[in-house]
Amino acid sequence: MSSRRSSRRSIRTRGSCSSRSRGSWSRRTSSTPSGAFRSTRCSTTTARRVTPVSTDLAGRVAFVTGAAHGQGRAIALALAADGADVAAFDVAAKISYPAYGQGTPDELVSLIAEIEGLGRRALAFTGDVRDADAVGRAVTATVDELGGLDILVNNAGIVAYAAADEMTEDEWDAMLDINLKGPFLVGRAAIPHLKASKHAVIVNNSSVMGLRGGNRLSHYVASKHGLTGLTKAWAIELAPFGVRVVSIHPTGVDTPMNDGLAALEGSTPAEIAERSAGNLLPGVPWIETRDVAELVRYLASDRARYATGAQFVLDAGLLTA
Repeated sequence: MSSRRSSRRSIRTRGSCSSRSRGSWSRRTSSTPSGAFRSTRCSTTTARRVTPVSTDLAGRVAFVTGAAHGQGRAIALALAADGADVAAFDVAAKISYPAYGQGTPDELVSLIAEIEGLGRRALAFTGDVRDADAVGRAVTATVDELGGLDILVNNAGIVAYAAADEMTEDEWDAMLDINLKGPFLVGRAAIPHLKASKHAVIVNNSSVMGLRGGNRLSHYVASKHGLTGLTKAWAIELAPFGVRVVSIHPTGVDTPMNDGLAALEGSTPAEIAERSAGNLLPGVPWIETRDVAELVRYLASDRARYATGAQFVLDAGLLTA
């Protein structure tokens, strides 16, 4: 989520092939004027097939931030498995704070391959959610190339520990800008298009920390409480247009972010999980990305057609304890 604008450079997988080959699941990508990476079929890589699950979201277009790996990737694949075309947005580069790895261009390429392996159209954009121009270009390109926008998943986010009296202003600003201003900027660009949809929904990925406090996490807690409030405000504002807005609140999720956070703390992922221990279900130090994806695929569908302004907790009982 660096401050650079969306990339215009080409990302290519190894090997060359015809863009018209059929029956294979590998891809190469080429840059477009919008900065998107549009993939074409080829037969030289080994992206795995994923079986389509349903047609609940057939004909709909989803825009997912922080999509290269972790929760965002699982969400993008779940929506595609239910029939949605997907635009994936990710910084795909290391950022200054926090100093752990983010998604990569190669992960975006492989994500596109998997989505197209489901028979769905896919676009990938490299950009920072704090960069209004990059966000705007990506949303516009998505609408132009995929034909509209129905589902927005604000998933991009960061987490880091810092004591209140030791935290720098730059650390505070980065956390709030990525976790709260980012969703605002993406939503601002997407909402005019969502208003034109008959099935519009915004899913904001908050956290259990968007509903409680946490030690050495004041900037993170503030950002996630802010996202919860933004969800409620948008739900009221957009209800007359038929746009639903909800937030999800997972407990700790087993993702590459935990590995990076552990490295910064000189700890292990297991010790990081132990810090926020309290999940009631035994043997669940954290949940899996597929658990989050299953909740989002439900909320994005017409099965949740009356769900708006609500907070959906997926915490293995943490908040009950």
